[in-house]
Amino acid sequence: MSLPPLFNHLRLPAVASPMFIISNPKMVIEQCKAGIVGSFPALNARPQEKLGEWLTQIEEELDAYNQANPDAPAAPYAVNQIVHRSNSRLMEDLEVCVKHKVPIVITSLGAREEVNEVVHSYGGIVLHDIINNRFAKKAVEKGADGLIAVAAGAGGHAGVQSPLALIAEIREWFDGPLLLSGAISTGSSILAAQAMGADLGYIGSAFIASHEANADSDYKKMIVDCGAEDIIYTDRFTGVHGNYLIPSLVASGIDPRRVAHEDRKKMDFGKADSDDNESVKAWKSIWGSGQGIGSVKSIASVSEIVRRLAGEYESAKERLAAL
Repeated sequence: MSLPPLFNHLRLPAVASPMFIISNPKMVIEQCKAGIVGSFPALNARPQEKLGEWLTQIEEELDAYNQANPDAPAAPYAVNQIVHRSNSRLMEDLEVCVKHKVPIVITSLGAREEVNEVVHSYGGIVLHDIINNRFAKKAVEKGADGLIAVAAGAGGHAGVQSPLALIAEIREWFDGPLLLSGAISTGSSILAAQAMGADLGYIGSAFIASHEANADSDYKKMIVDCGAEDIIYTDRFTGVHGNYLIPSLVASGIDPRRVAHEDRKKMDFGKADSDDNESVKAWKSIWGSGQGIGSVKSIASVSEIVRRLAGEYESAKERLAAL
């Protein structure tokens, strides 16, 4: 197993996952400067015309940082594209990514060969997130360069399989870049992901409790105060199963005990630029989170979070060496 040269400058084997509404240019820039891949969903740039502005900001600030720090350059950045057919912005957003030659594109909710070809046309790489081995094979067949295994316990839209089983099945046939998502919130869990066969950890919820995150202060506090038992797994809000903070349901007047029996929403990214979109409304008031938040003890800067993770990662390696 070997990662593309693009990942050579990582100071910690991790990628910050793109979080709807939460991720923004400032967060991405600080993640990359700290030495992990920073990312954001293209749909976070609203209206659509802002996507180019965001990419220019990220590129200019990282270029300036790299010139000032030639011996410790920033990690690359990534843009997440929702390739579900209801995303009416997809082709416009892809054109912007081509113009800026976005180095890494993370695709979600359906593998599409034509999307991969567009990214490959300028030398970019595609990482596709999957929740089971069948979807993993389809993604690679359609040209994905790497896979993000979204296992049980991941924040937002998540799978139900154990990371032990999911990684093992994928590694039986795939030797390309493989990331693991699912309650990765400590340095030791990043090392555990590598021990299982993944190349990189994929981290989201820990960064919600960062100063740079575009999240309500109550949301950040809830991440710090809650644990795995405070999370519910349901498809009620977007039509796709995901993990959500139970206290955010209660605060919105929703009885968690009744969620499984209510009508499901239809997945629709067709009006992503409008606050009338039910999916947008859901994420604004019903807050997603992974099960690893019990390890998040305070609100901190992105650089402080990465520093903590790196320290825990090195300590975990020392503990294993002592065995």
